[in-house]
Amino acid sequence: MGRFHEDLSSDEGETGIDMSPLIDCVFILLIFFIVTTTFVEETGVEVDKPQAASSIQLEKNSILIALTSNGQVVYGGKDVGIGGVQQLVRQLVQKEPLPVILEADKGVPSGQLVRLVGEAQLGGATKVSVATRK
Repeated sequence: MGRFHEDLSSDEGETGIDMSPLIDCVFILLIFFIVTTTFVEETGVEVDKPQAASSIQLEKNSILIALTSNGQVVYGGKDVGIGGVQQLVRQLVQKEPLPVILEADKGVPSGQLVRLVGEAQLGGATKVSVATRK
């Protein structure tokens, strides 16, 4: 009986879980989500949008251009001016036809907003929308 007890105690092999395949799977999932995520470039300014009852959710991939209350036209944190919108839109829709979303402050005169819509359409935008809050 003593000998049988010795044989059991001499077996010191430990079993464990190999973590490397699990870590590999986590890194593959992380890379997948990073690659498939779409990034929307914000305008870089805070705009007080007007309210609309018919507002709808638009696509994530779009060109966001802001028109501030003091007449600045901002894209990506830079003032492009109303004259630079046409060239900017033409350059951005060259790769794929993206919708243009205009974030106009509610205090902006309608003439400036209409001119901005026209400049975006002249730049090649097929769909131009005005951002509102619900």
